[in-house]
Amino acid sequence: MKCPKCGSEYAYQDGTLWTCPECAHEWSEAEAASASPAQDEGVRDANGNPLATGDTVTLIKDLKVKGSSSTVKSGTKVKNIRLVDEAVDGHNISCKIDGIGAMYLKSEFVRKA
Repeated sequence: MKCPKCGSEYAYQDGTLWTCPECAHEWSEAEAASASPAQDEGVRDANGNPLATGDTVTLIKDLKVKGSSSTVKSGTKVKNIRLVDEAVDGHNISCKIDGIGAMYLKSEFVRKA
């Protein structure tokens, strides 16, 4: 097991705790297991598939366009998405939708096509 703090491979088990000889960090196996999913980086769609810039996605929910009376229907394909580094209010995908224009989407409302 690697140290979650410094990444050292020399961690050893001391009773019920794991100890890192390089940074003196101590943790339990349960803490390491619960921290693992949180360390998983990257943007994922509603099904848990990793997304990348340039992917094509499909909307899984009707979305209202803010500041307009129009909606984007479920099943709409969005080509050539761009992932946003600093998500604004959870909107981590930037894209252009035909007939609507440029907008931001939340990854929880799309699935990889």
